Amino acid sequence: MQVSAYLKLSVGVALATIVLKTGAWWWTDSVSLAADALESLVNLAGAMFALAMVTIAARPPDAEHPYGHHKAEYFSSGFEGVLIIAAGVGIIWAASQRLLDPQPVDALGIGIALAVISSGLNGALGWAMLRKSREHQSMALEANARHMFTDVWTSAGVVAGLIGVMLTGWLWLDPVLAILVALNILREGVQLVRQSSDGLMDQALDTEAMQAVQTVLDDFAHQTIRFDHIVTRNAGQRRYIDLHMHMPSSWDLGRAATVRGAVEQALMKAVPGLRASIQLLPMDVEAHFDDPKGLL
Repeated sequence: MQVSAYLKLSVGVALATIVLKTGAWWWTDSVSLAADALESLVNLAGAMFALAMVTIAARPPDAEHPYGHHKAEYFSSGFEGVLIIAAGVGIIWAASQRLLDPQPVDALGIGIALAVISSGLNGALGWAMLRKSREHQSMALEANARHMFTDVWTSAGVVAGLIGVMLTGWLWLDPVLAILVALNILREGVQLVRQSSDGLMDQALDTEAMQAVQTVLDDFAHQTIRFDHIVTRNAGQRRYIDLHMHMPSSWDLGRAATVRGAVEQALMKAVPGLRASIQLLPMDVEAHFDDPKGLL
């Protein structure tokens, strides 16, 4: 199943959980269940925007975007993070009003049952989406999956709190629980916005990918070949690496190009989604990026 198919399924699940959680809130008049329902509404908006951005990211390179449109996924992550933060602030405001004026909650058994069903849907799909996001290096899919897991933990906390209300009769526990839910939502939103900004600023490859790169280079490096000036960056599902490969000046161009091609192919095989670009230089020549005269 493709990334876009998972996001379409996410939209459907979000609609189903909104119905379930809104019903739970309507039956119980619980502010914590209302907060849970609001987060699912944010899930729906995030999934729809993620689907749009993934569609854009899949477009091939063109004259105005020669490196492709892969970074569009980072906008999805940032947008979803902002929505989550807005939802968290709204929940805190509503729960604070209820904390000042506690209200009774009704039919908690029905509300808890509906919350558990919706959590099961979110948990199953979120787990599948997270695995798929790692396979395809999709930031949009990962953000949506992590939001689903946040929704699952939110619902679990709400259910535990409502059971506490049933056992103790403490009405203030419901709004307090909603505030705790909101704080967790805010934490997740801030994390998504930070990840989005890191991606838009050309963050380097992660440690695991860099270890794979270094392993390949070590296999090719010997007394006549060395590598330096290694620069990497992430761009959605695409990854890039640029480096210099030094070799004896006595080698002819055909031999040098053959070795370079082998290194590039090995790198791209070792790291999914990688595009490698290698500049050939004689062993006794250094290139300095900050030198306006170029090679010295």
